[in-house]
Amino acid sequence: MENTKYIIVVQCHIVKERCSGYFCEKSFHERDGGFSIYPNDKHFRVNYITCGGCCGKAVLRKLSHLTRKIYKHEKISKDEIVVQLSSCMTKDNYHSPKCVHLDYIKELIKRAGLPYREGTRINKKAEERRAQGIYNR
Repeated sequence: MENTKYIIVVQCHIVKERCSGYFCEKSFHERDGGFSIYPNDKHFRVNYITCGGCCGKAVLRKLSHLTRKIYKHEKISKDEIVVQLSSCMTKDNYHSPKCVHLDYIKELIKRAGLPYREGTRINKKAEERRAQGIYNR
């Protein structure tokens, strides 16, 4: 994480049809939830993309294109990039259940040669519902 310069947030394509992404961006800006690991005193570039829709196969094409362009134009290499999988994909929540293609998407990210982290915004109400067993983990 020390040499991270660029964060690519992957969001569920279906959820993104109704979600503005406001809370994911807010969590990044405030460095809470899944973004709490990133220091406040360091500047990061952030790009938000969707998985492309079920089954998530577009992730590999999008990441490959993006990493080539970032390197060509800015000399930012893959070891300076982290993929952050959004909470709408990694956790059961009010938008939808956890992504059924999550393991496949993780494999595609690995194939692109990039590390990934899970989670963006941690919603207190959703965490309560997970603790009560209403939502699965």
